[in-house]
Amino acid sequence: MEDSEIVSLFWERDEKGLNAAAEKFGSYCMKIAQNILGSPEDSQECFNDTLLKAWESIPPHKPENPLAFFGKLTRNIAINMHRKNNAAKRGGGEYGLVWEELSECVSDSSEKGGVEERAELADLTGAVNEFLKTLPDAKRKICVLRYSHFEPVADIAVKLGVKESYVLTVLSRTRKKLRAFLTEKGFEV
Repeated sequence: MEDSEIVSLFWERDEKGLNAAAEKFGSYCMKIAQNILGSPEDSQECFNDTLLKAWESIPPHKPENPLAFFGKLTRNIAINMHRKNNAAKRGGGEYGLVWEELSECVSDSSEKGGVEERAELADLTGAVNEFLKTLPDAKRKICVLRYSHFEPVADIAVKLGVKESYVLTVLSRTRKKLRAFLTEKGFEV
């Protein structure tokens, strides 16, 4: 079934859309959830929550790229679930490792409050997106798989047909470039 047909089923409130979405986007979303949560049971619960959230969001929202829409919903739900479940106690996934890697690029602004923190986060997100556009496609793909989809380094290497050491080198060099880019843009690093 085409993506647009799935969105139309959601839009028409036809429950067949849930099954179609589960079939088409399920493995993609489950992989993202598994990378963050490290638990098949939690990943399945996360995907069920993703379907519910999509059902509540469509309408009024009509996503142009349903795969990205479902992936983003899954990632956000999994991150919230990870925080709630205290991943260190439960065995975790890649989530903690990824944030540890990125901590060398940006400072913790948790001492700032509400509006200021959200504004800074929006600026930071824009700057990171601007930086990603400067990368060659292969390096951008490695960064997105690691830092957006929380893929383990070994999985990225297999997926792209390269050695793990290459992926690690690209990530390390890219973080250094990101740090310099963000410093140049005026962010605290």
